[in-house]
Amino acid sequence: MTMHRPLLVAALIATTGLSFATVSPVHAATTPAASGTMGGNPVPGVCMLSREAVFAQSKVGQAASERLKTLAQQQQQPLNTDIQAFQQKAASLTEAQRQQQGQALQQRMQSFKAQVEATQGKVMEQIGQQAQPLVNSAYTSHHCGLLLNRDAVLGGNTANDLTPDVVSGLDSRITSLNFNLEPAPTGAAAGN
Repeated sequence: MTMHRPLLVAALIATTGLSFATVSPVHAATTPAASGTMGGNPVPGVCMLSREAVFAQSKVGQAASERLKTLAQQQQQPLNTDIQAFQQKAASLTEAQRQQQGQALQQRMQSFKAQVEATQGKVMEQIGQQAQPLVNSAYTSHHCGLLLNRDAVLGGNTANDLTPDVVSGLDSRITSLNFNLEPAPTGAAAGN
């Protein structure tokens, strides 16, 4: 399989683009449920929470997203340099050499992607641990009997949305995390 420039570039874009999707900012009013357009009476004891919005809107989530983006860009620079060098010399290589070097670059891209995803997962877990006591407190103070994922609710009254309380509490508790990229999980370079 020959690694052509568009394929390498597309793979690299996909590698880095997918990495930040979960942590990137979301606007709460993008769904009918979040904007309250369907209205209705609040259902006593039924509450909602958007974990994605907590990660995206909290100061610590935004700071973590920026840190992860910076770390990924730093790690990606040598890979980009190697891809450019490969592209420049690809015409002078034999098919076997192109295939071997192209596969090696693909494995490095897969390893890089796995490294970023492992780091993102660990950071989200740390933020989740900080947020859990706040979720528990908001759940109790709102007299909830059932907590639903707000992002899965198609419509209704959002009076019992705990997300703003959790974001506010998280912002007063922690605003940043210090972390580095995790090592690539074993087997990531071999293709998941």
